[in-house]
Amino acid sequence: MATEVAAAAPPPQLDTEENSGLEAAAAEAKIQPSSGPHKLERKWTFWFDNQSKPKQGAAWGSSLRKAYTFETVQEFWCLYDQVFKPSKFPPNADFHLFRAGVEPKWEDPECANGGKWTVTSRSKASLDTMWLETLMALIGEQFDEADEICGVVASVRQRQDKLALWTRNAANEAAQMGIGRKWKEIIDVTDKITYSFHDDSKRERSAKPRYNV
Repeated sequence: MATEVAAAAPPPQLDTEENSGLEAAAAEAKIQPSSGPHKLERKWTFWFDNQSKPKQGAAWGSSLRKAYTFETVQEFWCLYDQVFKPSKFPPNADFHLFRAGVEPKWEDPECANGGKWTVTSRSKASLDTMWLETLMALIGEQFDEADEICGVVASVRQRQDKLALWTRNAANEAAQMGIGRKWKEIIDVTDKITYSFHDDSKRERSAKPRYNV
């Protein structure tokens, strides 16, 4: 996949603290044509949520911003190289890649009855690697249960970074277990990963996991 895309331009300098320039950097990404655009099976959208400076009284999700929607391999690689690496962002930032038309919120109809697989990262380098492997698996349709997946979230934190893979139907245990096993294989982790229901997380912050692999 990577060989189909020309080298990206040098990364722009972003003002991450105020989230300024994120959309502009993505929109200005210059893609050099090779043998023409290679379309993906579906469109995907990057989202960014910087909670490092929450406004007093602001509702949850008020800082969530849609950054860029893409539909070709070339766009993906250029955007990733220039902008969308979690290690570039400040603590308390959340970075999302979701299917176009799906918002990374519990309230979205595609996510409302779902849940998430979660894995922790021991270093920024590990976070970037697992993030990239997951992105390539999603846009490359490597999951047998691809229609069950909403997207992935990278949460950059001071103490411990996390990745979470959001899915649609939490009660479908067979589908979730298949996704969990495949994801472990893709990101090459041996530690146990766990799956929690969004409904449980709404009721209590530290909800007990329902599945694990």
